[in-house]
Amino acid sequence: MLRVLAVDDEEPALGELLYLLRADPRVRSAEGAGDATAALRRIGRALDAGPDGDDAVDVVFLDIHMPGLTGLDVARLLAGFARPPLVVFVTAHEGFALQAFDLKAVDYVLKPVRRERLAEAVRRVHDLVHATAAPAPAGPTAAAVPEQIPVELGGITRFVSVDDIVYVEAHGDYARLHTDHGSHLVRIPLSTLEERWAARGFVRIHRSHLVALARIDELRLDGGATSVRVGGTDLAVSRRHARPLRDLLMRRAGG
Repeated sequence: MLRVLAVDDEEPALGELLYLLRADPRVRSAEGAGDATAALRRIGRALDAGPDGDDAVDVVFLDIHMPGLTGLDVARLLAGFARPPLVVFVTAHEGFALQAFDLKAVDYVLKPVRRERLAEAVRRVHDLVHATAAPAPAGPTAAAVPEQIPVELGGITRFVSVDDIVYVEAHGDYARLHTDHGSHLVRIPLSTLEERWAARGFVRIHRSHLVALARIDELRLDGGATSVRVGGTDLAVSRRHARPLRDLLMRRAGG
């Protein structure tokens, strides 16, 4: 079972998050911290105790906007340790998914936090912790099975692996999933998929498009316009997303 630290400077939001976490049967304990300084002190005790110690912490659920150090600052500090706790960002702001992915966050949950969405984040953390702690079995494990999304096609339900999706296009309350072999329309808003798949390497490049970062073949700068080539298709990158995307691609290319 998971040992959790939740960090948020807004007391009502922290209380609600702790309530939901403690109600999850996969959570052994959930502590709260009201700012980054208190969180770092608690994480320091956990790192000193080691993964099997009484003060150990498996995962930190981090707000982003806090006085002083932000949640992103805390995650950057943790990245410098050999065995830091996992990180899940919990925020009211959609615009930090790129940074969250760059910091190897397990998940990116938007406020107001929904019970089902938080349960999905806890499941991901639980699977990662379990996969790390347990010996690798001879056959495939549930954690190794790629995430799939059901799509309807002529009365038949097919299951498309998220790993096969090149980019996603917004269609109002629907989204069109583009793969190497075709496209599928699903009744899920693009913003929901952006939140759900941020930790899987999908990044928002425009209000209409979400792309798999690993499938970007080219980044093009033409005057003041930026675009990317993914799966043989050219997609525009909005000004808001151009600089963070370019920086992230350069860091990845540099190893």
